[in-house]
Amino acid sequence: MKAVEIKQGVFWVGAVDWAVRDFHGYETPRGTTYNNFLIMDEEITLIDTVKYDFADLTIKNIAGIVDPARIKNIIINHIENDHASSLDRIMALAPQATIYISDKGRKGIERFFDLSNWNVKSVKTGDTLCIGARTLEFLETPMLHWPDSMVTYSRHDRILFTQDAFGQHVASASRFDDEFEKSDSAAELEDAVVDYYANILMPFGQMIKTKIAEIQAKGFDIDIIAPDHGLIWRANPGKVLSMYMDMANGKANESVAIIYDTMWQSTEKMAVPIAEGIRAEGLDCRVVKLRATPMSVAIKEFWKSRGALIGSPTLNNILYPSVAEFLTHLRGLRPKNRIVGAFGSYGWGGGAVRDAYEEFKKMGLQAVEPGFQIPYRPSRADEEGAFEFGRNFARQVIEYHKGF
Repeated sequence: MKAVEIKQGVFWVGAVDWAVRDFHGYETPRGTTYNNFLIMDEEITLIDTVKYDFADLTIKNIAGIVDPARIKNIIINHIENDHASSLDRIMALAPQATIYISDKGRKGIERFFDLSNWNVKSVKTGDTLCIGARTLEFLETPMLHWPDSMVTYSRHDRILFTQDAFGQHVASASRFDDEFEKSDSAAELEDAVVDYYANILMPFGQMIKTKIAEIQAKGFDIDIIAPDHGLIWRANPGKVLSMYMDMANGKANESVAIIYDTMWQSTEKMAVPIAEGIRAEGLDCRVVKLRATPMSVAIKEFWKSRGALIGSPTLNNILYPSVAEFLTHLRGLRPKNRIVGAFGSYGWGGGAVRDAYEEFKKMGLQAVEPGFQIPYRPSRADEEGAFEFGRNFARQVIEYHKGF
């Protein structure tokens, strides 16, 4: 794909990864992009690089505009491998370029490359770089989502280059939000934003609120938000800022996600009347079977609903492995403002429901106790009990949701 001018003199020169489905363990059914940007000014400036495997593509895109040897400045907003691991390829073509990076970024990048022959300058919040008609300003955003992270603002262009923040894992021929909404849909783009936030940025809600407030306090006028993944926000950049603030403030649907796995279908048979009980109280309900669903989708569905019920059969007196994996994954994302419960089946001895509640305690989530568990297969009476369990949980979710 050729370079795309996103504003006069500013070009997307990245790469589209149509094939990636496993992004360091995070499933990406839509693929992704590695966005980086070239600013044509008196001092030609490159913002970020791409994943090493795609170095040839970004170099080709740059060369379609200018000889890469003429690059004067390289800004590294984020050192994660998918954005910085082709830096050596760019430096081989532009050895006189100066790299601008946060101090923590510099310490990190030293673990990837020998910097002894490169010009590297550390920058911090408020520092600026004049490249001709444009002056670029840096704002550190540590833990959004790595310690080294920062964003770069071009007041001349009213563009905020945000590295991973405000991105989405979407491979598309479209480069902009309005193009994608026309070719696909606004709903799919919004879903991709939620998916990205839930799976990557969920632990950093407070930091997100702080940094968005800092951006607003600086008076940055923003026409374009240019993240390092997915679509570039030009039609309505305020939309993704608003979505991030909502999610950081714990906004969720007044609904329930049932996330379960099953061994001999007994726990699965319980999920059906539980869902019917939830619906009987007027709440929407989404049912997710773990082994039939990518982990990232299960995390997203958990995040979208105010309440979640986790279903697991007991295997060897503990949680079923796929459910244990899900809860471990979820615990690392440090979810907040959600209410949970557990159900499941067992043979001669339980343990799964007990272990699920132990995980809830570790996460600090409000839990509705006791859970609901039955031996072997659910009887007609058990199905009625599951229905009432679902109804009661829905009532608890409705009350809990009033606090938001």
